[in-house]
Amino acid sequence: MKEDISRREFLKRTGAGAAALGLAAAGCTSGKEQELPEGTGKMTFRTNPATGDRVSLLGYGCMRWPMTTDGDGNEIIDQEQVNRLVDRALASGVNYYDTSPVYCQGLSEKATAIALSGHPRESYFLATKLSNFSNWSRENSILMYRKSFENLMTDYIDYYLLHSVGNGGSSQFDARYVDNGMIDFLMKEREAGRIRNLGFSYHGDRKTFDYVLGLHEKVHWDFVQIQMNYVDWRHAASRNVDAEYLYAELADRGIPAVIMEPLLGGRLSNVPEYIADRLKERDPYSSVASWAFRFAGTYPDVLTVLSGMTYMEHLEENIRTYSPLRPLNEEELRFLEETAVLMMQYPTVPCNDCKYCMPCPYGIDIPAVLLHYNKCVNEGNIAQDSGSEDYRRARRAYLVSYDRAVEKVRQADHCIGCKQCIPHCPQSIDIPHELHRIARYVEELKQNRL
Repeated sequence: MKEDISRREFLKRTGAGAAALGLAAAGCTSGKEQELPEGTGKMTFRTNPATGDRVSLLGYGCMRWPMTTDGDGNEIIDQEQVNRLVDRALASGVNYYDTSPVYCQGLSEKATAIALSGHPRESYFLATKLSNFSNWSRENSILMYRKSFENLMTDYIDYYLLHSVGNGGSSQFDARYVDNGMIDFLMKEREAGRIRNLGFSYHGDRKTFDYVLGLHEKVHWDFVQIQMNYVDWRHAASRNVDAEYLYAELADRGIPAVIMEPLLGGRLSNVPEYIADRLKERDPYSSVASWAFRFAGTYPDVLTVLSGMTYMEHLEENIRTYSPLRPLNEEELRFLEETAVLMMQYPTVPCNDCKYCMPCPYGIDIPAVLLHYNKCVNEGNIAQDSGSEDYRRARRAYLVSYDRAVEKVRQADHCIGCKQCIPHCPQSIDIPHELHRIARYVEELKQNRL
């Protein structure tokens, strides 16, 4: 590749998939990838070009730690399980841990720190966020920032993010981080060494992304966290931007990308049966989920791919996928794009189970309602009309499983349309609309009116 051809031009000429494949296959990843021969069972690492950090390609997303209840029936994090998961992850080379003050009802930072406390501080990288969604005053933002150090039991944070930038547009971004002086404050904290890398996580439209990225000359973003998977690559839902655009903009500036939602909130591991059959026919020995993880890891400017691994079997499978990574080739990338197009024909709700919409002031379990609906769509348990051959089975399957999945007092029919949940949804879902649609569907099933 001639020196006078920019990286973006190269991507345009050859296609992003071909670029990723060519670089990985040739072993030429501009120093970003240190991949061992297949079959060694060793984790794939990427190198942060600015700091030299050797980061595991598999990162631990700490938003979905296993939960249990205490003696009073209160939901708490199962610390013993978290400890076991972290010990196993570290032993396998997973060294990037991403948390937030708002994850797991505010309990994630402390639980993550406890699990990591038995290991040398230099053996892992901590990432957390300024999650000042509801109160972005300077006083509250600095208090949240300092509280993270206390919760994480550390005197420096490796990767610090402005959390969920994009929703609310550039005016809300300015209110949360510019007008209150927080960006200037955090840049000084980086200069002092208390923050090693400063970045942001993004959900929103292209205009706001361009605006925030345009601050790079002033802020010097060290990394950016984006939602990227083989569906969102060219078919991002709602107001979100296609990941193909986000990734190319970052790569053009030499900014490492941290990937969130490689499984679209689990939807790419629980695909409709005909999609699962399609993937299994292509590779009978690989799981459905591994296709999504290989996709995210194939692109050379990806620093790490986050996965919220609640169960040990999920952790073990993802470790295998990235120990080492088997990059997708051009033909496999085309196959996944065709798969994404097929998936777009299924009317699932783009809920990622992040729980940012919770708690609902009226007690509705919003994620449970939406995820149950998606599950029934994927399993073919959506009754189309009473005249269809499969109507009785699908009707019974939906109603019975709905009552089991969601308490009746927390079901969709209790939504009054207050819309308090909408601004908090990273996927820009019109949640009241979806709840009302599901409530009408359930009532029609009960009354046999389809």
